[in-house]
Amino acid sequence: MAENILKKLVNNSQIAIDDGVYDVDVNLKKSTHDFKQIINSNPHATLLTEVKFSSPSLGKIRTIGDPSSIAKQMIEGGSKALSVLTQPHLFNGSPDYFIQVRQSVDVPLLMKDIMIDKIQIDTAKKIGADYMLVIQSLFDQNFLTDIDEFIGYGHKQGLNVLLEVHTREEFQNALKTDADIIGINNRNLDTLEIDLKTTESVLSGNDTSRIILSESGISTPEDIQYLKKCGADAFLIGSSIMKSDNIVEQVKKLVNSI
Repeated sequence: MAENILKKLVNNSQIAIDDGVYDVDVNLKKSTHDFKQIINSNPHATLLTEVKFSSPSLGKIRTIGDPSSIAKQMIEGGSKALSVLTQPHLFNGSPDYFIQVRQSVDVPLLMKDIMIDKIQIDTAKKIGADYMLVIQSLFDQNFLTDIDEFIGYGHKQGLNVLLEVHTREEFQNALKTDADIIGINNRNLDTLEIDLKTTESVLSGNDTSRIILSESGISTPEDIQYLKKCGADAFLIGSSIMKSDNIVEQVKKLVNSI
């Protein structure tokens, strides 16, 4: 099953590449803020909130609206960085949405996509991304080869790397890389089920000298307090905010949980 979902995600990226989705003609600047510094100095919960209209697990999350307006509401609520989906298939994302957000805010931005090719990394640079997503299991399951070269190419393009893991083994492998932040996805890509205990089990007894971002399934202040105790330094939150009728208040509530 894992292979099927991962394979589908990889295939979707290849289709998007072949369709010219990543052919953008811009050269935007990154944020003037350093996300790692923000995480280390923020007395409250550091949120990386996600602009996404659909997902493989939930289907449509929010009617597609103005990504810039959503981004500004998130920042008004206290979000310190944003993740913007650029993958069109299953996520209704687009590099155009990312460009709109980049042109309207100056917080660090993560280009959220299934990155399989340097073409996408080049696009991340052009659209002013601060971070790119790399998924450890794509390399561990041999969909892609040479993670060090992939991460190194991103660094050469001036991008920071968020390396996403789901298991203790993937976490150990991630620690061997030069990734800037390690993300622990509480969602199992085999089943799309979410278990917040994933962060706890991955970090338990493990080296946490890297900055750790807990991702997926976070919706309440209690979730954040629990994950913080487990060793997470920051929190990626998408669906529970995108589904909210009042994005500003929802973000505020979560930020102030710490």
